[in-house]
Amino acid sequence: MRGGHAEAAGDVPRDLRSPIVVIAHGAWIDGTGWREVIALLQIKGVNVVAVQNPLSSLADDVDAVSRAIHQQSSAVVLVGHGYGGTVITQAGNHARVAALVYVAAFAPDSGECTMDSQNDYPPEASVARLEVDSGGFIYLAQEAVSKFLAQDLPAPDNLVLAAAQQPIRASALLDRVAAAAWRIKPCWYLLTSEDRMISPALQRRFAARMNAEVSILKAGHTPFLSKPRETATAILAAVDFVRGKGQAGESIAER
Repeated sequence: MRGGHAEAAGDVPRDLRSPIVVIAHGAWIDGTGWREVIALLQIKGVNVVAVQNPLSSLADDVDAVSRAIHQQSSAVVLVGHGYGGTVITQAGNHARVAALVYVAAFAPDSGECTMDSQNDYPPEASVARLEVDSGGFIYLAQEAVSKFLAQDLPAPDNLVLAAAQQPIRASALLDRVAAAAWRIKPCWYLLTSEDRMISPALQRRFAARMNAEVSILKAGHTPFLSKPRETATAILAAVDFVRGKGQAGESIAER
């Protein structure tokens, strides 16, 4: 590490056996929020694409991710966070997708929408802090970012997240998945035990239903920001599986 950031990966040769990691972000944080994880994966020779989802509808987001997948020339490990889990559940049906990695993410079944999974659980306290604009897009109040979305980040980081947040259209959360890719693709789930946006109990239900390989991280809803090394290691487990090693992903050691 240099100055708290991963070393540049520009001179690190890419492992040509490695699948390409495609990341679908969720609500309120875009693809740039994954920069530390991206750099850590690149150091290991893994090529990464972070899609900038419009968050306007499930169809629009699936289309954006599908275009990114289609551009790749090798197998894809598809990663989704939060609502991005719903996106990869549909987009993961692409023939090039070899594995799915859910990071504190929703994982609806066929015919379900993102919100259906909440029906059996009490609403999260964060719901009361959602703000909807005249166009039907949902924002998080500034104090809700620091209290619910990323409570394990320093205050200055939360101020930046609140200022730069990418809202999601409320109707996108009601769009239904046509076919759940996790029913036919190998899955991994990174469960965040301190999550205040998607309850750990609900995350466990998702992981169990899809028979995913589970890793548990003591973190809030944004582990790619608070614990990027552990998040990268979880993704590497799926990458190594697709490489044909069939073993746990290698750990990212301190540099």
